[in-house]
Amino acid sequence: MLNFLIADNIPFADEVFASHGRIERFAGRLPEPRQLAVADVLLVRSITKVNAALLEQSPNLQFVGTATIGTEHMDLKALDARNIAYASSPGANADSVGEYILTAWLALAQKHDWKVAQQRVAIIGAGHTGQAAGRRLEALGLKVEYYDPPKAEADSGFTSMSWSRVLSADVISLHVPLTREGEHPTYHLFDTDALEQLAGHQCLLNASRGAVIDNQALLARQQQDPLTLVLDVWEGEPELVDGLIDLVDIATPHIAGHSLNGKVRGTQQLYAACRQHFDWHQQAPNWGDLMPAPRSFEWQCARMPSQQMLTQWVLQNYPIWQDDTAMREHGLSAEGFDTLRREYPVRFELASQWLQVDDKVGEGARKRLHGLGFSF
Repeated sequence: MLNFLIADNIPFADEVFASHGRIERFAGRLPEPRQLAVADVLLVRSITKVNAALLEQSPNLQFVGTATIGTEHMDLKALDARNIAYASSPGANADSVGEYILTAWLALAQKHDWKVAQQRVAIIGAGHTGQAAGRRLEALGLKVEYYDPPKAEADSGFTSMSWSRVLSADVISLHVPLTREGEHPTYHLFDTDALEQLAGHQCLLNASRGAVIDNQALLARQQQDPLTLVLDVWEGEPELVDGLIDLVDIATPHIAGHSLNGKVRGTQQLYAACRQHFDWHQQAPNWGDLMPAPRSFEWQCARMPSQQMLTQWVLQNYPIWQDDTAMREHGLSAEGFDTLRREYPVRFELASQWLQVDDKVGEGARKRLHGLGFSF
């Protein structure tokens, strides 16, 4: 039997892994040395650094999995050197992040009286989360373009927008991994120079990695001619740059991908990876049976909803201002930031709600509603 050491914010792991071994959970960013000493399987999220120091404390480790899309927090060379298998969960939280961006834009549009026809969006990073965000904003009616030079080099069917066109977009949303090497590093992609080229009417959203934006340069920029700013990730988190949060329109503690649906997809992908690696033959769990029933809002749609109605529904499903308030009240310390993440309340994606759509609603409107994430 295997010894599983699992982060406490990976849901339903006890239910699905218990038949394969002994389960122990850990809280916070790092497991205790005594836990690592006996672990065969380590399952984490992005706040746990799986590096050489951790591996030295883990003599029995056979498999490491992360319930997140990225692997920047994992030293893959060190894992390879010790012949430890590993897996990530690509796309697991993409819909959750996409809905976070949709919700943030609608909340700000309601506050500032923005209209969809007036805005052009630059999505930086055309991977899972970037496309999920772009698909929703496009279904809303915004003009969406993508900036992803590495994808353009690898895929002849994809054309990346120019950097100059990115810098002139009304809305810029970041969806890239944090890379420091190669031809297109993303570390401080938005540095002093890039930030100074933006105008005060523009909106910048970051739900990728904090250090994609130089937060000290961002603070200086916001003190001069503030952008409309949405930050879910912060350079140096859980520590924050002093004073920055006061100049942010929507501030949250790295929870864009924390819908229950997204977390469960992460658990599902980790289970599939373990099943393949350890050659388990028993039937996979029925994941639908594990999910609790969401609160029903009984939405009804007789025609394509207005921007006002969509805003009402989306904010009813995910009241993003509550996360913003919690961040400002409790997330300014490292301990408070981590507590908000660890104790984050259950959040369902729009697809968990059932939209009652009248037969008279046309195919075009139905396609847009699907693009926004609704089920009907």
